[in-house]
Amino acid sequence: MTSRERMLTALHNQRPDRLPCQVHGWMQYYLDHYLGGMDWYQANAKFGMDYAIYISPDYSYDDHTLARWQRQRVDRGVNADGDHCWEETIITPKGHLHHQGRWNEITGWETESLVKTDRDFELWKEFYPVPVAADFTKIRQAREKLGDQGIVRSHPFSPGQGSPWQSFCILVGTEEAIMLTQDQPDFVHYALRDILEKTLRVTALWKGTPADMVETGGGAGSNTVISPKLHQEFCLPYDQKQHAALHEVGVKIVYHLCGGVMKMLDLVAQNGADGLETMTPPTMGGDCDLREASRRVGDKLFFIGGFDQNAGFEHGTPQRARQLVFDCFAATKDHAGYILAPSDHFFHGDPACLQAFADAARECVY
Repeated sequence: MTSRERMLTALHNQRPDRLPCQVHGWMQYYLDHYLGGMDWYQANAKFGMDYAIYISPDYSYDDHTLARWQRQRVDRGVNADGDHCWEETIITPKGHLHHQGRWNEITGWETESLVKTDRDFELWKEFYPVPVAADFTKIRQAREKLGDQGIVRSHPFSPGQGSPWQSFCILVGTEEAIMLTQDQPDFVHYALRDILEKTLRVTALWKGTPADMVETGGGAGSNTVISPKLHQEFCLPYDQKQHAALHEVGVKIVYHLCGGVMKMLDLVAQNGADGLETMTPPTMGGDCDLREASRRVGDKLFFIGGFDQNAGFEHGTPQRARQLVFDCFAATKDHAGYILAPSDHFFHGDPACLQAFADAARECVY
């Protein structure tokens, strides 16, 4: 099989020739500090992995819509920890919104959420720009460049990440979102419906996308963050509608829960996704038992992830990386719809460990 055939076979929850492998996106920090500034294609080629290239559509907006959402971003310099600080005011015809955050060489984060009151949400609801057209040029170019070497993944249009609940958590803050489910559940559903409506409007523009798969969900839906009861009420019905729309435009769906998954397995199997990631093990802060997950829902969902990048890459040895690959293969081979991958991003690690990871995957023949 070619790499593309191998990956697509796994996405259909079928048995490829051998275990496909990818990383969960190449972090620029790792590329710069360990691989001499390689790009994603060069890094995949170096190790002989199956390519998973992440590219989403470019969007066009109505000028009138953009004029009613004016961003004024201010650089606040570098703090004592070496973090770059920023704040941003968004000016709308009916009032202002404000948030702030920080970034460093590894990642970025917000220190003040954009939506802090019901009034803030009403401003966001009325004026947040929604695209009127989608351009697939970059996705098409990536597919052409890839040839038979792998697949293209996209992210859905959403004001945060992945799915309505995750986006709501990014808008208001995760702890605040959880509190609101108890104090103002009607408001939470009101907000989720609006987020979903915006996402569905843009998803309709995706017809003809050359992408193979889209990543929905988000760690805020994991059972290390919320209970199955909250997931069932505030994630499941909105995920089902979003997934139905994505299937209509012809892409496979992987549901991303970068945390606890074992109490959510049956719910994910109901939400219309084709697969589940990142299968994070307890040693990385999740709770995934790959063998048990495969036994319970492996006939319904393909899996991506499960490899402990801390033990295998960041603090590992080539020998340890190899053993972890074989452990993942043994746990999932009975159902075989599995793509080996780190359970999330990594920023450090001897490239020899990555080479051992890729080499071991080639030895895992079904």
